[in-house]
Amino acid sequence: MGTKGLIFDFDGTLGDSRECGILATQKAFSEMELTIPDEKTIEYYMGIPIEKSFLEMADKQLSEEELKELLTIFRSHYQFFEEKSLKVFDGIPELLTILKEQGIKCFVVSSKKTDILNRNLKGLGIAAFFAETIGSDKVTHYKPHPEGITLILKNHALQKEEVRMIGDATFDIEMGQAAGVGTVAVAWGSHTKEALLGVGPDFFIEHPLDLIGTL
Repeated sequence: MGTKGLIFDFDGTLGDSRECGILATQKAFSEMELTIPDEKTIEYYMGIPIEKSFLEMADKQLSEEELKELLTIFRSHYQFFEEKSLKVFDGIPELLTILKEQGIKCFVVSSKKTDILNRNLKGLGIAAFFAETIGSDKVTHYKPHPEGITLILKNHALQKEEVRMIGDATFDIEMGQAAGVGTVAVAWGSHTKEALLGVGPDFFIEHPLDLIGTL
């Protein structure tokens, strides 16, 4: 059975959001007078929603109101920084064009909220390539829970054997495995090759166009 659907992560897989994510996070933590996380820590947690990762990175227990304020400050700074620093990875537009020509449906499951995800995809000029986008607000359970993938399978009448999950973080691979779909880890994002290979993806690729050879 051939591949009919590909599900992409966004941050670190389609879009290079490392700089704006780090800058916005550090600004938000600073304004809340919290210990500022280092770049390596922030980058590691980019694969899961900030509602969860900020609690992990904070040096004290945050109240519901404190977390809400921290998230609001972060989102404000992120929107400012993304205008200058958010970029599409080299090879992604070419890859998506080829996949469209081959009739393979593409989707995104992200830890971002859906409206922000769609804004980012539009800003990078690649929104039209995706049949559906699933943000953190469309699921009850966050990555690595498979809910985002199972929603796409159901909504588009796809079988597990026809679908692959592509991502740069171990959370993405674990989500794909939990959903029972194929998994492809990519070399150009936040987690190291060693960490990614450690969770056993079906494929590991060094460049976006290498994905074609795995289909």
